[in-house]
Amino acid sequence: MKVYFIGAGPGDPELITVKGRRILGEADIIIYAGSLVNPEVLQGHKPDAVIYNSASMHLQEVLDVMINGVKEGRTVARVHTGDPSIYGAVREQMDALAQNGITYEVIPGVSSFVAAAAVLNMEYTLPGVSQTVILTRHEGRTPVPPGQELAALAGHRASLAIFLSAAMIEEVIEELIPAYGEETPAAVVQKATWPEQKVIRGTLKDIAHKVKEEGIDKTALILVGNFLGSEYELSRLYDKEFSHGYRSASS
Repeated sequence: MKVYFIGAGPGDPELITVKGRRILGEADIIIYAGSLVNPEVLQGHKPDAVIYNSASMHLQEVLDVMINGVKEGRTVARVHTGDPSIYGAVREQMDALAQNGITYEVIPGVSSFVAAAAVLNMEYTLPGVSQTVILTRHEGRTPVPPGQELAALAGHRASLAIFLSAAMIEEVIEELIPAYGEETPAAVVQKATWPEQKVIRGTLKDIAHKVKEEGIDKTALILVGNFLGSEYELSRLYDKEFSHGYRSASS
């Protein structure tokens, strides 16, 4: 028996992976991040599965449930929103399990930054626009390491996906404008793929005002960059004049 860390996806219960869904259906114990994970994701669990909402639990309580569960011969599913590897606070749990001789496995999920692009029908890596995506957050109660401040990252003018920062959007925009300029497209997607999702589009000049008007201050992703615009180069992948290992250039 072991612990499975499962990425539940961004909200839509159909966006959990097939493997994640199967493990949830087999688990004896389920611990899910109730403040973020859509409860509908848990549908199909065993009738006698014991379910914990970790929103009201501290780290040691979560670890105790996992460790004791495995030692009792039970399969434990630890369910995180999106993908566990992005702002999932999962490393500290895995290290603690390893220290206690508990086997674990990570099942990846669909992150909200990917879901937000899907909602917007956008591509982060447009030729001639951006070939780099930066996932980051604004400094709040959790500091960022030196050199990873938004103002420093903005100098790359890459496609930006900013997590956990909607409540501080005015400060976010203030740090980005010197590098990106006021007319750079921006969008905010709240609760991507949930029935109640909200999508706000604008530029760095007006996006903060629009977001404040909608009362959005949490569970939202801030996207910034010219990938949100309409100008880009066509990909060489499908260019008839461009050859690669599977296709010769047209004569």
